Amino acid sequence: MTIAAFKRALICACLPLMLALPGHAQTAASPTAQEAVQAPSRDEILVTMKRAARFMIEEAAVNGGYVWQYLPDFSRRWGELEANKTMIWVQPPGTATVGHLFLDAYHATGDAWYLDAAMKTADALIKGQLDSGGWNYVIDTAGEESLKRWYDTYGKNAWRMEEFHHYYGNGTFDDAGTAEATQLLLRLYLEKKDKGLKKALDKALGFILNAQYPNGGWPQRFPLVKDGGLHGKPDYTGYITFNDDVSGENLEVLIFAYQVLGDKKLVDPIRRGMDIFIATQQPQPQPAWGLQHRTTDLKPAGARTYEPEAFATHTTANNIKQLLSFYRLTGDVKYLARVPEALDWLDKVQSPPNLRSQGRTHPTFLEIGTDKPLYLHRRGSNVVNGEYYTSDSPVEVIAHYGSFRSIDTAALRAEYQKLAATTGEAVSKGSPLLAKPGTYALPRYFTLRDVDVFDMMKKDQKEKVAGGDKLADLVRGLNPRGYWPVKLTAVSNPYIGDGPATPTGGEYRATRVGDLYDTSPYIADDPVEGISTAAFVKNMGELIKALGQ
Repeated sequence: MTIAAFKRALICACLPLMLALPGHAQTAASPTAQEAVQAPSRDEILVTMKRAARFMIEEAAVNGGYVWQYLPDFSRRWGELEANKTMIWVQPPGTATVGHLFLDAYHATGDAWYLDAAMKTADALIKGQLDSGGWNYVIDTAGEESLKRWYDTYGKNAWRMEEFHHYYGNGTFDDAGTAEATQLLLRLYLEKKDKGLKKALDKALGFILNAQYPNGGWPQRFPLVKDGGLHGKPDYTGYITFNDDVSGENLEVLIFAYQVLGDKKLVDPIRRGMDIFIATQQPQPQPAWGLQHRTTDLKPAGARTYEPEAFATHTTANNIKQLLSFYRLTGDVKYLARVPEALDWLDKVQSPPNLRSQGRTHPTFLEIGTDKPLYLHRRGSNVVNGEYYTSDSPVEVIAHYGSFRSIDTAALRAEYQKLAATTGEAVSKGSPLLAKPGTYALPRYFTLRDVDVFDMMKKDQKEKVAGGDKLADLVRGLNPRGYWPVKLTAVSNPYIGDGPATPTGGEYRATRVGDLYDTSPYIADDPVEGISTAAFVKNMGELIKALGQ
């Protein structure tokens, strides 16, 4: 799947709240510590996989699409927010993630049933594909009016989920949804050479190309909004976006497509997409990047109200990684030229020792012009009466968005030094961007681990296979209905109407959710058992790896 989209969906600070933690249910038949554990046979693994997949297709799916988690009776279901029964989720680990998993299962087993299952997910995505060629975060199979009602109820009352406060009606590059869906269409088209898939794939690639600015950057959403903005701020969705690796995700899609489709018109957008990283790195004494940058002067810009106009340390670290990758792709030293400046800046703005607990090394945001940390806070009790603000105090920061980051600058510097000591010709030899199109195929599996464009150059990669005891637990842990029960660690308040203008009783400065009117997800004190799409994908992946062994 696209870059680290699935991994980010499992672990990044913006997305974990609605995901169950995949586990393996222990049954009465589980062996004691003294009993020998025999790994399940190939046939047992195949039967388990088919039962689990059949449950998802026949019970969890809505017109071929999926959300992130469900109660066992399907009375409630969630993506990043609580979903209607007619909704499917595009953000990973949603519909396209499951489609990639089914295609991986087909490659592992040769069973065409899984290929048909992957096609059903693609059909769901194609039906929800916008005329522009991209996708929104969600698709409502009941139609646009139903989706608008959801935005006007659940969406706008999720205090911290500001991207859902307004129905834009356009597509988004945020959280890899469009990128992951496009890659699924690409994989399936190469498998089946189906005209319908090609038409949808061309639309999706066209969306990426049409949205790109002449300078190479991409906005968060497209087509651009003429009149927008929330909470008294101008609309931020048209700014050049690095947040959640928007530019990196789009570049990966285009490089994959260029190599396997041979479309030379993709080369220029790829080159411009890489060069925007150079153009937006700011001058000394702050040679860093923000989450987003204005299209006019290329200066950092604010986004959501808890994402101030500032430099972002985690974005700067990620952009350094991207520049190192661009050197490997092209051999062009211009991508390395200012990396040392950015590394030195990251070293300079580290948090003081008393704030480096739990591996946190850096403040998330630094003020433009001063390098002073900007810590995130809020007051009020819901979206109607609440507001976010920044201060220089690291005390009682908001819980749902990190004011601190863990960044390994030493590792980044070591990688830079290694690459800088290697000639461009040597480091880029055979890269997917320089090699003749058709030289490489796409990676065989997209959900067993993070994949990137360099995986096309690797052959016969062996995956680490779980031990026999874990595999046996997976086989036994699939319950009689056909799913792996997990604790749904996050829940949300049901929609009960818009909140009051006066804050209700309670203290919500450092909680994940506000009062009962806030529909944002939060960590449950007493998690209930349910069905997790992420757990399904992860556990199926473990079984697929065992088949490879």
